[in-house]
Amino acid sequence: MRNSPVETGAFFPRDREWHPKAYAPGYKTSVARSPNQALISFGNSISEITGPTFGQAMLGPLDNDLILNFAKAGESAIGERIIVHGRVLDERGRGVPNVLVEFWQANAGGRYRHVKDNYFAPLDPNFGGCGRCISDEDGAYVFRTIKPGPYPWPNGVNDWRPSHIHFSVFGSGFAQRLITQMYFEGDPLIPLCPIVRTINDPVAIAQLVAAQDMANTIPMDTRAFKFDIVLRGRRSTLFENRMEGN
Repeated sequence: MRNSPVETGAFFPRDREWHPKAYAPGYKTSVARSPNQALISFGNSISEITGPTFGQAMLGPLDNDLILNFAKAGESAIGERIIVHGRVLDERGRGVPNVLVEFWQANAGGRYRHVKDNYFAPLDPNFGGCGRCISDEDGAYVFRTIKPGPYPWPNGVNDWRPSHIHFSVFGSGFAQRLITQMYFEGDPLIPLCPIVRTINDPVAIAQLVAAQDMANTIPMDTRAFKFDIVLRGRRSTLFENRMEGN
């Protein structure tokens, strides 16, 4: 364990040019959800910069193993077995410890365990599709799952979502929370996806794509993908009116 103090300063402002625009007609549901008025900026409140906090004690033994955490005894989820790992970093490149990383996904056939998912792909009785873990002192996280399949969606006549995993990340303040998606290196559906195409910067798109990591595969068992997650950084605190570290 480290003895370094927990940071409590205000967060950097969001870069609105880096994120996709709220109004993107090619992604149809954004039309109704986008704001009609100009955005208003507020400073961070105390509650936004000081919580929440998480610890390993809140996790179950299989929370980060989607292959087994919904399966019957002696059985496992069907599909290509993969490890997803990486680090949770802030905008300064520092690892963020004790981050709650939640993830959910479709099964190997591209279907979610959700009452409103009416895709024809079958459900896997041994796959629940969700889990969680907490980053360590260096911001590292890891979980095991099956590679999700692509699926059609009614945005257009023939639109398909690439294989992807959803992430919800709670950092050291509510204003640092991130909800995002991870895609897989080499997927030909990525540049065709209307959601991905709302992002204008190819560098930003590349940051959403997990790279195959042969160094961390388990031979004859499990492939591996590396995916780093970047959260908002904190402004460093002024000390005796000096700018050291800022």
